[in-house]
Amino acid sequence: MEGLADALLRAALTSVGGIDGCVTEFVRVTDTLLPRAVWLRRVPELAHGGRTPAGVPVVVQLLGSDPQCLADNAARVAGLGAPGVDLNFGCPAPTVNRHRGGAALLDEPELLARIVAACRAALPPAVPLTAKMRLGIRDAARALDCARALADGGAAEITVHARTKLDGYRPPAHWDWIARIREAVAVNVIANGEVWSPADAARCLAVSGCRDLMLGRGLVTRPGLALNIRSQRAGHEPLPLPWPRLLALLDTFYAGVRAQLLPRHAPGRLKQWLSYLRNAYPEAQALFARVRTETDAARLGEALAAAHAHPVPLPP
Repeated sequence: MEGLADALLRAALTSVGGIDGCVTEFVRVTDTLLPRAVWLRRVPELAHGGRTPAGVPVVVQLLGSDPQCLADNAARVAGLGAPGVDLNFGCPAPTVNRHRGGAALLDEPELLARIVAACRAALPPAVPLTAKMRLGIRDAARALDCARALADGGAAEITVHARTKLDGYRPPAHWDWIARIREAVAVNVIANGEVWSPADAARCLAVSGCRDLMLGRGLVTRPGLALNIRSQRAGHEPLPLPWPRLLALLDTFYAGVRAQLLPRHAPGRLKQWLSYLRNAYPEAQALFARVRTETDAARLGEALAAAHAHPVPLPP
């Protein structure tokens, strides 16, 4: 979710409801103790009790391979008020993996254990440490070893993205492997991967045996998904977030984008989210088609405002 799930999008998505907690985009840690100003810029929620405006806790995610440097930075963000720290062993991006980050470490369970143990020792006991992993690099041969290493090192929870690094984001997600990992460790396991609907959520929970889900691209595409899953689990009919409410969310999001980014960069952030939303909302597809080539931040804002007064016509 790098370059996508920033504080502005976290604020928008958590305002819809149904979300217990969220995780930042990863912050890459190499050989430097990042200063307070960098953390507050990357995770502005730290200045507000570590929560989004809707009151949802924001766990800070670190990525790297140096146990001591990761531990030092974990201690720093805890001191700044982070409600939790997460370690990323799941990112499949080649640029990250070339520098020994993310899923590239899944052939080294001993290193995973050292990283987790160092971070756990550096954190106050009250600050939870969690980790996210994939099933492996090329296959799942070492998935159980990696999960045990994370648990033995001191991770309180493990989120499992049920694909390998080589799989990328291609379906399917192998939820049955999450069940095997859950049986192999004594800590809570959270299921992740290919949950796009309440029906997907129900199947994922049934196959994995987990009680908790982490949502990624599915929530960005359907901002009401967490609420819908809760409704279904409570025996109610899940209803999609109405387009007028989503349009209001887009207004707030884009106002924040324009306040933070240079005018030449702002249109790209709105179009990035619209490109996800169009997969679930015909109205978003029509609006995206209207503004796809627009590069002027003010004119794009006018097009967004016009969508309220004059709804974008849907394709036949």
